[in-house]
Amino acid sequence: MPKMTFINRDGSRTEVIAPIGSSILDIAHRNDIDIEGACEGSLACSTCHIIVERDWVHSLEEASEDEEDMLDLAFGLTKTSRLGCQVVITEEMDGLVVALPKEVHNLLGG
Repeated sequence: MPKMTFINRDGSRTEVIAPIGSSILDIAHRNDIDIEGACEGSLACSTCHIIVERDWVHSLEEASEDEEDMLDLAFGLTKTSRLGCQVVITEEMDGLVVALPKEVHNLLGG
């Protein structure tokens, strides 16, 4: 089964099992990683903003226009930013590394 690594806000790393077909948001929630996901993966917020390590960006499908629109609202946006709810693990992503941004702003108010 593929594994992935989260780089937490404090710089520590957490390696977890990343089941094929699961979103990064779901994997984070199952492993108590500090990603909010206020809209529960419905692509209505940017609180599951992650930063994909550069070496892995080209392994992911491109962000949809809707995802890019939501990313525009993300705090600390980078060229490798994605929404965790929109990145679904494939076998080729074994070893994926993503970082949590230093801050997240919830524009939904929760």
